[in-house]
Amino acid sequence: MYKVLTIAGSDSGGGAGIQADIKTITALGGYATTVITALTAQNTLGVQSILEVPASFVAQQIDAIMTDIGTDAIKTGMLLNKDIVEVVSTKIREYNITGVVVDPVMISKNGKKLLSADAVNALTSKLFPLSLVVTPNIPEAEYISGMKIKTISDAEKASKRIHQLGPSHVLIKGGHAGKSWDMENKGKVIDILYDGKAFEYIEGEYIPTKNTHGTGCTYASAIATYLAKGFGLKEAVVQAKKFVTASIRKSFNPGKGYGTLDQFGSIQFP
Repeated sequence: MYKVLTIAGSDSGGGAGIQADIKTITALGGYATTVITALTAQNTLGVQSILEVPASFVAQQIDAIMTDIGTDAIKTGMLLNKDIVEVVSTKIREYNITGVVVDPVMISKNGKKLLSADAVNALTSKLFPLSLVVTPNIPEAEYISGMKIKTISDAEKASKRIHQLGPSHVLIKGGHAGKSWDMENKGKVIDILYDGKAFEYIEGEYIPTKNTHGTGCTYASAIATYLAKGFGLKEAVVQAKKFVTASIRKSFNPGKGYGTLDQFGSIQFP
């Protein structure tokens, strides 16, 4: 059994965060363990409130998992504040965890800040250097790199800036660009993967829908699961992209706002 540890916030609406991570890891045949960093009161309309989990208890959760179950890969999502970022970074070093996928969750779909300003600095200075790959979307990449991203060329420049912060790879997700980065007009959404030397362009079908809540969580968790299975980073990203695209294709809306992916959409239940 492939073990994947996700460190993230809980989404009471079930679409993103820990809930999306567990569904993704399970759907791909992994065993999900969890460290919860925050409780959120949210639904398809957005995040209404956030309750922080003390950093000391985050540390205890990580210790409980690593001293017994262990993990083959790790995914981090919403870390919320500086203390939690520092604890997570310390524990990753302490347990010599590799295969670290960092989804730099900063802002919710309705504009709610999910990472404090001082935590951003801790994230980039302490956690990024421990990561195999960081997976910002375009707004997150703009914030981290300090530049606007309108074109693929912009994204490449931003990737280089982010890579200088220490991650082994940078994956800038093109979902917010839609088809605008698709120069060949093939109806594709393009993500850019950078290893410090060369760029890879990961294509996926463009699916016009607002039911995309949890896409970033699903993508990062899928990458971590494929890494746990022994895939190389590029192939893990390619396979994860296929999984995310399939999950968006089967997406649905259980409420009145942004709908969610269906990670089990390709599974036939009796």
